[in-house]
Amino acid sequence: MAATMLQSAGFVLALLGVGAVIAATGMNNWSSQDRQGDVVTSTYTYKGLWQTCEVGTSGFTECRPFYTILGLPGSFQAVRALMIVGIVLGAIGILISVCALKCLKMGSMEDGVKANMTLTAGVMSIIAGICAIAGASVYANQIVSSFMMTTYNSEYGGMGGMGGMGGIGGMGGTLVPRYTFGPALFVAWVGGAVLLVAGVLMCLAFKGLAPEKSRYNAVAYKAPSQNRPVYDDSHSGAGHRDNQKYV
Repeated sequence: MAATMLQSAGFVLALLGVGAVIAATGMNNWSSQDRQGDVVTSTYTYKGLWQTCEVGTSGFTECRPFYTILGLPGSFQAVRALMIVGIVLGAIGILISVCALKCLKMGSMEDGVKANMTLTAGVMSIIAGICAIAGASVYANQIVSSFMMTTYNSEYGGMGGMGGMGGIGGMGGTLVPRYTFGPALFVAWVGGAVLLVAGVLMCLAFKGLAPEKSRYNAVAYKAPSQNRPVYDDSHSGAGHRDNQKYV
């Protein structure tokens, strides 16, 4: 009973985890423009894995997809690949776990086969969760590196208030926009963690679903006894006496 509950809970969590990873992969706000200290901004930019969007002062949003692959950094393409692999593995794990559910009867499938399928689905869910967490972490590392390396004019906004705005035109200063974590990153992290928990529950359910090995009593093997020649005591005694006569 406990194994069935673990299996069902793992299946439900795997569904939620894959749904969260799919949603995070399709979201456009993986990185959002950092507006801390900005008084007036004409546009607000946020980026995703497939397109970048800009929101104007009128509230109109314009999104432009990434038309090229060769022009994108290798780490960015790795994030895409990790998220796609996580989705594919998670979906395949769900399909396998559906066929392995204890409450479903599929032909003459034995309990041992269902147990092995549950273990396979659990391992695939764990790998899918690791891929999603790794992809989000690589993207977050890029945001942190870009945030620390971007030059920021502290006179604009901040403590300088409106006086700093005159310094941009007069001193020729420029402000490069910096980006911070978007909501999609947290959705991807949560989805990957849920997939990890689902995989662990399925692996724990495997032990309870696996049938016990049949025990055979050991049987001692005895070799058949060889036929030995039987000698008659009377003949042997007579021969012995005859031998004594000739001595």
